[in-house]
Amino acid sequence: MRLVLPRCTVRDWRRSDADSLARQADNPKIWRNVRDLFPHPYRRRDAVQFIARALAQRPRMQFAIVVGGRAVGGIGLIPGTDISRLTAEIGFWLGEEFWGRGIMTAAVRALTRFAFFNRGLRRIQANVIEWNRASMRVLAKAGYAREARLQLAVTKQGRTVDDIIYAAVRRKRPAVTPRPTSMSAVKRKRARRKS
Repeated sequence: MRLVLPRCTVRDWRRSDADSLARQADNPKIWRNVRDLFPHPYRRRDAVQFIARALAQRPRMQFAIVVGGRAVGGIGLIPGTDISRLTAEIGFWLGEEFWGRGIMTAAVRALTRFAFFNRGLRRIQANVIEWNRASMRVLAKAGYAREARLQLAVTKQGRTVDDIIYAAVRRKRPAVTPRPTSMSAVKRKRARRKS
């Protein structure tokens, strides 16, 4: 998968991303706002293992955020199962030097649209630790609605705090309309509308 956006590219991870991934992810300000599965300190071996898992996933659900040819963050989906099979949880992080540039908002919007149209999902939600205001702003700007505050639902760094739930939903299954490939096809389509 490759989504080319004005501020960044969202694409599959590559083994060659390991050094950049380790460099960007090894930051306590990032670790403070993500699940404990995200290692801290974040070493190259952690990056190599993560990329191997991401590349083995079918369909792929974990992607690199690339700026200037370097992987500087990650974004991904954790698919639901059983009766929640059309739902996924979105998670994301970005290297600190790239904060405040609109990169993450663009990436969240793009992956959400991709997931609705290409993975058949109907709901994508995010769980945000109560102190992570930046992620809440990203989600709101990307079109997610704040749905709930789960009291004392998460524990991070020895503190048990609230978990804020944001979600985007696709009420109707997206209709895929093929685009005309030539001017004659456009003319035929217009003629059908007139009749």
